[in-house]
Amino acid sequence: MVFKGLPVSKGIALGKAFVYTPFTATIDKHNISADEKAEHRYRFSEVTKKAADEIKKLQEKMSAEDTDKVGIFEAHEDILCDETIVDEILALINEESHNGEYAIDTVYEKYAQIFSEMDDELMQERSADFRDVKNRILRIWAGQEEKNLSQLDHPVVICAHDLLPSDTATLNKKNVLAIVTETGGNTSHSAIIARSYEIPALLGVSGVMASIQNNIAVIVDAVDGDLLVQPNEQETAEYEKKKAAYLHTIKELQTFRSIDPVMADGTRIDIFLNIGSVNDEELEAAAYTDGVGLFRSEFLFMQGKELPSENQQYYVYKKAVETYGERQVILRTLDIGGDKTLESMHLPKEDNPFLGCRALRLCFQKLDVFKTQLRAALRASAHGNLALMFPMVGSIEDIQKAKAHVEECKQELRKEGYLFNEKMPVGIMIEIPAIAVLADVVVHEVDFASIGTNDLCQYLMAVDRLNSNVAMYYQSYNPAMFKLIHQVSLAFEKAGKSLSVCGEIGGDAMAVMAFIGMGIKKFSMTGYNVPAVKRVISKLTMDKAQQLVGKLQALTMACQIEELLKAEMDELLT
Repeated sequence: MVFKGLPVSKGIALGKAFVYTPFTATIDKHNISADEKAEHRYRFSEVTKKAADEIKKLQEKMSAEDTDKVGIFEAHEDILCDETIVDEILALINEESHNGEYAIDTVYEKYAQIFSEMDDELMQERSADFRDVKNRILRIWAGQEEKNLSQLDHPVVICAHDLLPSDTATLNKKNVLAIVTETGGNTSHSAIIARSYEIPALLGVSGVMASIQNNIAVIVDAVDGDLLVQPNEQETAEYEKKKAAYLHTIKELQTFRSIDPVMADGTRIDIFLNIGSVNDEELEAAAYTDGVGLFRSEFLFMQGKELPSENQQYYVYKKAVETYGERQVILRTLDIGGDKTLESMHLPKEDNPFLGCRALRLCFQKLDVFKTQLRAALRASAHGNLALMFPMVGSIEDIQKAKAHVEECKQELRKEGYLFNEKMPVGIMIEIPAIAVLADVVVHEVDFASIGTNDLCQYLMAVDRLNSNVAMYYQSYNPAMFKLIHQVSLAFEKAGKSLSVCGEIGGDAMAVMAFIGMGIKKFSMTGYNVPAVKRVISKLTMDKAQQLVGKLQALTMACQIEELLKAEMDELLT
């Protein structure tokens, strides 16, 4: 029996299944008497204290074993102590006469749902943190002891409907061959932890829990996205060979991480990094990348109930530019709005948030927030090579308006005696098709641009990229995508302006071959994708890349383009 899934952490594993079913609360909704309210309030207080003790112990354990994961439980501690959540739970008990379990479940589930509906994938995954904390409280309320994956005593393939952050953070990695879940995506905690531990992981394997039991043999192919349940001897032998070949390839691949991205004919390609913070883990890749092509500044705004001040932003941006020195750091201004909300900013609910008031559109409405960020960025530009980039640009008017606000901030800072780079580059994200079509005009309004392929594909294909019901229509390899990107590239090349690709496809080694043939020589990606992209670059010539583009132009379907790219890369790497 073979199941399909999303390979979020590459690798191949063969072993026995361990079916993991964490505690699930049974919620009984009923009204309580006035006398019972005091009892439920007291009980809620006590279970919260016990939950805090458990979280604190986990923090201490992680501090000794794996400091990278301490942040997960710091976030849980913040959620547990959130006054708004506590007040809402107590209000349901006191004012609505609801029993404690129902009140806890209702409030935490409300916030989990809010985050799950946000536009940004990383914020969607935060819904798991709320459910994790909720389950911890309800388990303690039910009087049950904690069980987690730290007690595994032999190597297994973990199979679960879903893994919560505390599940992945406490697992004993020495005894985890692979992870398989029915839910989750590339930015889920399971995916992040699996990649950091280099554990093969296959997520989104629909219906697998109904067909799998403890201790049966499974094969996890987190390269091609297959899960084999109870494989036969021939399949097992084939996958043993495939695993050995894959491990050999990975060992060879890592040698490319630190090389200069120079093509076989001597052409230099720039490899930049996508980051969301300035923690040591993200900035570690500074040692082998040419700069930051996308600094997602919105994550700084999502860390608390108050908007970050000008000084707070300044110090964060300053750290990034000082880390990279003369190498460029491109800061994307606040990209939020619609269903991507902030605790610190009230935003109206929109029926169609992807087409609503978000990113630059929202900044124009919240000028105080926008100008505070512009001032902080300008001040940070005095310490290194900082550039500013505006997202969700839809017209020439948008560009001119945003640049005018930059000039206003410059005038203010001059009067106040602040130093900044008078010639700080200003660019845009090309992610709305209208601005891509106008590339030959746009190029004269900006210093540079970066193609955000995630949203560009979404808007070009008229498909909600977060809606699994229409996932088949979200085609990154659609010929229209390549034609439009080629058109943009020609306009920027003619004008001698810098153009990069920073969406997910910018870290796709197959697509990079074609983009280089179109004249694009700058790519921004996660550190995880750097070795594979550098390997392809080192073996590619410009002549070969341009021939590939010629072949692409004759194709009319996404499947044809994907097939061609795979064949060309296989030939290149053999």
